[in-house]
Amino acid sequence: MTRSFTFTVNGEHVTVEADPGTSLLHVLRNDLGLRGTRFGCGLGQCGACFVLLDGAVVPSCDTPMWSAQGRTVVTVEGLGGNGALHRVQQAILDGQAAQCAYCISGIAVNAAALLDATPEPSEEEITEALDRNLCRCGVQRRVVQAILAEVRK
Repeated sequence: MTRSFTFTVNGEHVTVEADPGTSLLHVLRNDLGLRGTRFGCGLGQCGACFVLLDGAVVPSCDTPMWSAQGRTVVTVEGLGGNGALHRVQQAILDGQAAQCAYCISGIAVNAAALLDATPEPSEEEITEALDRNLCRCGVQRRVVQAILAEVRK
């Protein structure tokens, strides 16, 4: 049984028809065409699907649509503003910290949330914050160094 859900995605109010148990990830990718958020494990454990839901980092793969009703979602596409990249996204590019980039959207969302909460985190704080993000290519260290370089600017 589908129903209408209205919420804000990257600053835009949207209404979608979906089953209440449909994952937010499915709606973002398949209904709204926001393909930056990736499907990883499907269990909310790898971080590839991280988005911000009212400012909190959540795995969109196991976030049901009923919980997004009336709330604000920010995906990797919505991190920056006015056509510019978020400083985390730019740092990852400048530091050449991504390899295959499958996990990097979730990492960028998580790191952006960290910098919003703690504008000048230590290396340990960055490492700890990104602990929930898994990467098969092993770029975690390069990402931490890129974010640290951005913080130290």
